[in-house]
Amino acid sequence: MIDLAELRDLSADELQARVRDLEDQVFRMRIQKSMGHLDAPIKLRSTRRDLARIKTILGEKQRQSLGRQEQ
Repeated sequence: MIDLAELRDLSADELQARVRDLEDQVFRMRIQKSMGHLDAPIKLRSTRRDLARIKTILGEKQRQSLGRQEQ
């Protein structure tokens, strides 16, 4: 599980890079699962949840930057 405080300190570009990395991991794990070669199915779930956490924080950062531009 990823530390939320650590994620909030990252820039939007760094978060985007992590999103791409985790999406690639999820893709590979789904293929392994379909072929019956996934050793730890719980890892797929935790990776998907980490991906959702990062996307949520990224959305928060984007909303904050939009709020600053409107003022």
